[in-house]
Amino acid sequence: MFVKGFILAACLLLPAFAHAVPDIHQWTTGQGARVYYVQTEGLPMLDLRVVFDAGSARDGAQFGVAALTSNLLDTGAGDWNADAIAQRLEGVGANVGTGISRDMAWVTLRSLTSPHRLKIALETVQQILTHPRFDPKDFDREKHRVLLALKQREESPSDLAGIAFFDAVYGDHPYAHPKDGVIQTVDKLTRDDLEQFYRQYYVAKNAVVVIVGEIKQTLAKSIAEEVLQGLPVGDRAPELPEVKPPETSTVIKRTFPSEQTHIFSGLPGLRVNDPDYFPLYVGNHILGGSGLISRISDQVRERRGLSYSAYSYFYPLKRSGPFLMGLQTRNDQTDQALNVMLQTLRDFIAKGPTSDELTAAKQNITGGFAMRLDSNSKLTENVANIGFYGLPLDYLNTFTHRVEAVTVDNIKKAFQDRIDPNKLQTVLVGGAANKREK
Repeated sequence: MFVKGFILAACLLLPAFAHAVPDIHQWTTGQGARVYYVQTEGLPMLDLRVVFDAGSARDGAQFGVAALTSNLLDTGAGDWNADAIAQRLEGVGANVGTGISRDMAWVTLRSLTSPHRLKIALETVQQILTHPRFDPKDFDREKHRVLLALKQREESPSDLAGIAFFDAVYGDHPYAHPKDGVIQTVDKLTRDDLEQFYRQYYVAKNAVVVIVGEIKQTLAKSIAEEVLQGLPVGDRAPELPEVKPPETSTVIKRTFPSEQTHIFSGLPGLRVNDPDYFPLYVGNHILGGSGLISRISDQVRERRGLSYSAYSYFYPLKRSGPFLMGLQTRNDQTDQALNVMLQTLRDFIAKGPTSDELTAAKQNITGGFAMRLDSNSKLTENVANIGFYGLPLDYLNTFTHRVEAVTVDNIKKAFQDRIDPNKLQTVLVGGAANKREK
């Protein structure tokens, strides 16, 4: 689960298009929401994504309040309960989704563009956005479900290692705690806490609206205004604090009754809109992001058979997101596997990639470009990231050019400037057959 989250986050900013991306048009609604619109052709569908700066980094001391608020948005709105909402959407072939990351929360809609169907779908999502009910029974049920999931999470050494890793890397920063919260804080949440969080962060000025589909811009402008009608103007969320880099390395060991030890090692490494993004991204593709052919996998798995999976990722966020290396290995091979992974990193930082490795990485990245254009929803997700993080409107069209421009020296300098092996935060969970240490 934890590793899958890293894979998804690493892919969010990857372009999904084999040819020139349709123009992205941008404007601001009368209430101050930023809108990003792309007109597509050939499919009578509309994808809508409304993003708020309301991710788990906004939890404050109430870890889990952002996630629980998001979970409850579509369980009842206005005069409709969850069943009524589901029936309205099913009747017109539309669907709505909600979710959060550390930085953002979102509500999505996919609908056919025929006027009658689209009207009902948009009316429904407008009520979900502007008049969520937070019904006490729904709240109690969802809170109970989340608490059960958090208890089950304690039985996953991978999840526990991920939680400990973020805590070690981020300390008292808002990125430190898990997105769904922890049992102690979720158990104390009340319905009023959710309503207060909603009122503070689900406001027009804190929203980014993305519209992708076979509709004209005049209709897109009308939709952007109407779907947020009823939200207060409010204010944009304040800037998150900068991430403090670690001063020394730390090794944290947690015993767990498992046959394998889960290892994560890393440190804060990369913002989304980062000047070193492309050298670090291409370099990491060579180091540990390209599966079995990456250096870490080759050294740990292929040459020594120490782990089935060994990898590295950059997880870009609004503030400095983590650089992470990970593997799972037999308990009696933990020290050897960890040392091989760390030495591979040191060698890469010291010498950089070879010219052949860089050429192969560029071909792999740009050659897979066409594979990523398969749905309007992927375009919507990419445009939402462009809008939320303030990336250039031509970001997707210039992506391959910027990949091709990366040099060996660019990669070597970026890794030497940003990744200090002497300040890595390393977490190991496992290594005990009969006892657990918390």
